Formats: sequence, structure tokens, C-alpha cells
Amino acid sequence: MSEMAITTYELRKHYSQLRAVDGLNLRVPGGSVYGFLGRNGAGKTSTIKMLLGLTRPTSGFVRVLDLDPLSDRVAILERTGYTSESKRLYDWMTPAELLRFTRSFYPFWSKQLEDRYVRRLEIPLRQPFKTLSLGNRTKVCLVLALAQRADLLILDEPMPGLDPAVVDELLRILAEDHLAEGRTVFLSSHQLSEVEQIADWVGIIEHGKLLLEARLEDIKSEFRLVTAAGENLPSFARPEVLSSAQAEGFWKYVVARDAEGFAARLQQQGAVVTDVSSLNLRQIFLELTRKEEPCTHGNGGEEIAGVPSPV
Repeated sequence: MSEMAITTYELRKHYSQLRAVDGLNLRVPGGSVYGFLGRNGAGKTSTIKMLLGLTRPTSGFVRVLDLDPLSDRVAILERTGYTSESKRLYDWMTPAELLRFTRSFYPFWSKQLEDRYVRRLEIPLRQPFKTLSLGNRTKVCLVLALAQRADLLILDEPMPGLDPAVVDELLRILAEDHLAEGRTVFLSSHQLSEVEQIADWVGIIEHGKLLLEARLEDIKSEFRLVTAAGENLPSFARPEVLSSAQAEGFWKYVVARDAEGFAARLQQQGAVVTDVSSLNLRQIFLELTRKEEPCTHGNGGEEIAGVPSPV
């Protein structure tokens, strides 16, 4: 497998006048957990459908596990465990029937893992799928994806209806049984605190465009909240300043890089810098999606193998 499990270059998907995905460049390292984040309607599900060959791109380049989703769709699906956002399956089947039906399609399916996940996630096997709660429907969909022993897991909103204990168990399963074997997890979720626990790469999109892609540890080391006091401090319309606000005699600046240098410039203008603190993933996400301008880290400017950079 390539160093990159997923690569897209200038990927676009247009529906009439709607640009659901608009020039998206993703690089998902093999063996990583990649948190694919965005608000509702940002283009996440449209991107996932193109990765799986379920819909055709308007334009652009896609590679998944070194394969082309248009010409190698079956090969990709054989090596990819997928949970859809809708969590829809055959309503009349029980979980036991769904598992028996699904396992016949996947050559690397593990009955041992299936039994373990059914037990650990406490799935009721004998009820028709349509009668299950949202949480139990979600758990069934997860077992169907996890038991495949797939090279790539694409999980589109995999946590709706799950209680905190089950979410914790899911994160343990991903870490113990998938990451430890070098498998890749592409995780699209609104549960940012859970994503922060397990992801090592993050991509944030808005209106189909990539706002940021980088290692999570790099993002958290760069983004800072700088608090300062002083008279007539500027709002700083600079690229690295995502936002600034004044309240109760203090200015608060959210800075995307070089927070220490920014604080030093404030001090040169007579400010008293009272704090330089880190931000969590939720705070960073909110700042970026409010700003809605690219702030690319990590792979920004690198060329994708076999694809020329635009002139």
C-alpha cells in the first residue's frame, strides 16, 4: 500500500449550482486516524461517496488504497469497512441475520472479531433491525464494518445514539484492533472531543474547501489564545490572527501560529500580555469555520506523486 491511504487533488462535485466539493486536496497517511471535520453541508458525505466510487466526481483526481474509485470500485469496497451517515440496513432482518448475510461478501471477515464486538458492544441479536434504538442500530453498523478486517475504515458519523461507555469502548476497539495492525481510519464526526482523543491527523472543510490539514499535535501546538491588557490595542487584521475581541478591559486574540512572536509585538505597543494558552480541537474548529479562509498546515504546497502542481 502507498504511503497515502487516500489522496485527492482538486476534487470537485457540483450539483447544478451547488458546489458541494470545490477543489479539495486531501492526503491521508496510511496507518493514521484522520478526523475529517466540517459543519453540516460542508461536503463531507459527498467526499466520502466519491472516495468509495458511489458517485462520480465533476472533476479532479482520487486515489484510495492506490486504486481509482471509478475503475476499481469493487476492489476498494472489498478492502474498506464503511458506515454511512444514515445507518440504514435491511429493516426486516435481525442483527444476527445481517451479520450472516454480510460476512459472505468479505474474504477477510473475522468471525472471532465479530463475536467479540457483538459481546463488547452489547448488541441484541434477535430483534428486527427496524425495532432497534438509534444507538443499537449504530452498533450493528459498526460491527459490520469492523469485523471485515479492512485496510481502511471510513466511518461517517459513527457515534449517534451511543452512550459514553460505548463510545469509550469503540475508541478502545479502534486503537487495539485496527491502529495496532497499521490500518487506516477516516473518521467524519461532529463529536470533536472524541475525535481529539484518537485522531493524529485532522482535515477541516467548509463549503467544500479545505481550511486546514495537519497533524493534530502540530495544530494544538500552534493555535493559541493570547490575552492582553492595554490602551488602544489594534484588532490586527493579519493572516495568523483568526479573531480578536475586547471584553472587560482585556483583548483576546486567537492566533494560528507564532503566538510568542505575536505577544512580543503586542508588548512593543505597550500591552501587558497576561496569558498565552492552548486551545482544544472544538475551539480551533469554531474559529476556523467562522473565518472560512484556508489556513493550511502540514502538507501545504507539497506535490502529489504523479500529479503536476497547477501553473
